Amino acid sequence: MTEKKKPPQGHGWKPGQSGNPKGRPKGSGDVAQIRSAIAARVPDLLEAMMQRALDGDVGAARLLLERTVAPLKATDMAQPLNLPNGTLTEQGRAVMAAVSAGELAPSQGAALMGALGALARVAEVDELAVRVAALERHHVSKS
Repeated sequence: MTEKKKPPQGHGWKPGQSGNPKGRPKGSGDVAQIRSAIAARVPDLLEAMMQRALDGDVGAARLLLERTVAPLKATDMAQPLNLPNGTLTEQGRAVMAAVSAGELAPSQGAALMGALGALARVAEVDELAVRVAALERHHVSKS
């Protein structure tokens, strides 16, 4: 049977303490210096970019808008739909008919069909709860 080796002790560092405290200071590398130089000129760069956009540079306008304005999300307008009071199957058929007739957007139809499916699962659980309660009452009354 082999014995597990223990990690070496006494390395002298504490958690969060640098292993090379006299090493290069943070922020003194090339990338940090370039970022610092750009950051100092951001107001000038923005002003120049805005002027180019105002002068008709579509690329400059696109860059400014993409970086500052949240993209618009497609939204469906609410559509009234009269579903029959019948079964869930009849209601599903009504949704499909509305989509095929162009009265309802396909994405709205899909959302409604998903909602009808969820409603069907809830109805199943309710029905099972009623049946279990009836079976329990029947079983208790026989005992």
